Amino acid sequence: MDNRAREVEDLTSQTLDPTFWNDPKRAEAIQRKIGLNKKWLDEYASLAREVDDLEGLYEFQKEGLADEAEVEAQYAKTAQILADAEFRSTLNQKEDSMNAVLNINAGAGGTEACDWSAMLLRMYKMWAEKAGFKVIELFEQDGDEAGIKSASIEIRGDYAYGWLKGENGVHRLVRISPFNAQGKRQTSFSSVFVYPLIEDDEIEVKISPDDLKWDVFRASGAGGQHVNRTESAVRVTHIPTGIVAECQQDRSQHRNREIAMTLLKSRLYELELRKRQAEKDKIEAGKSKIEWGSQIRSYVLDDRWVKDLRSGHKVHNPDAVLDGDLDGFLKAYLMWERNPTAVEVED
Repeated sequence: MDNRAREVEDLTSQTLDPTFWNDPKRAEAIQRKIGLNKKWLDEYASLAREVDDLEGLYEFQKEGLADEAEVEAQYAKTAQILADAEFRSTLNQKEDSMNAVLNINAGAGGTEACDWSAMLLRMYKMWAEKAGFKVIELFEQDGDEAGIKSASIEIRGDYAYGWLKGENGVHRLVRISPFNAQGKRQTSFSSVFVYPLIEDDEIEVKISPDDLKWDVFRASGAGGQHVNRTESAVRVTHIPTGIVAECQQDRSQHRNREIAMTLLKSRLYELELRKRQAEKDKIEAGKSKIEWGSQIRSYVLDDRWVKDLRSGHKVHNPDAVLDGDLDGFLKAYLMWERNPTAVEVED
């Protein structure tokens, strides 16, 4: 907290410079940092006050001036605030505070997998809206009969990436298929990929124009009706890595190219983060990590449960989860990541 307070003081002094707003992008980034640090400081001060109140109540109880129920109520309140603070402390990487881009791709299984991908897209949109984040649709490719083959959305808000970074991997759905006349049980897979959206001047990603391949095409999918008369959608491929970024958000091809480049830089930054994590895992051999792209969660609708295969977190209300009730899974993963040996015991 002392470091955060010093940073707020240093950054605030920069805002007093008459030339501060000459570079609006840098100015906005500095103000955002000030806001994030102040939020941490305010939450810490609030927690400290609750602890003081608890200690005071406890002393009053010993003197017969407060009853046990009052102390227990204050203890429960303080313990919850402390638990929230401990959870928030897991979001301590530089990229955690950034906006996020979330990609969904249907796995093998045709229409069933495409429908499952659309269900996941709806789930994440509903979670983001409930959490107060802004959702921007970047790209969507419809399935041949139903659902979507792939989609990308941007989720804007403080710590959007930190919250969602554990969603990377394969999500498995088991249900009685509505697309099967015999009503058979069907298993479908979709992959989810989340990466931080870098817009901060502090992080520079250099890309040679010779390493890029550009394609333009007509937009499709939801939201594309007003732009699909012209080839405004763009796709950029980074040849050395094979990473692809697509955008059909805007009517302007030029604007879509700018957004696609931002997405590509973000993907390359995320790739570097993964390389660093791989090196870290070699050093910390005892820390078991789930491999990138492996199955992370099962949603079994007819048996009424959803389970995360890493943290062990399991609930028996899949409808609520698919309606965006994801906080329990997101928190359980982040706490598990801090201590992978402490797998949750199922209720």
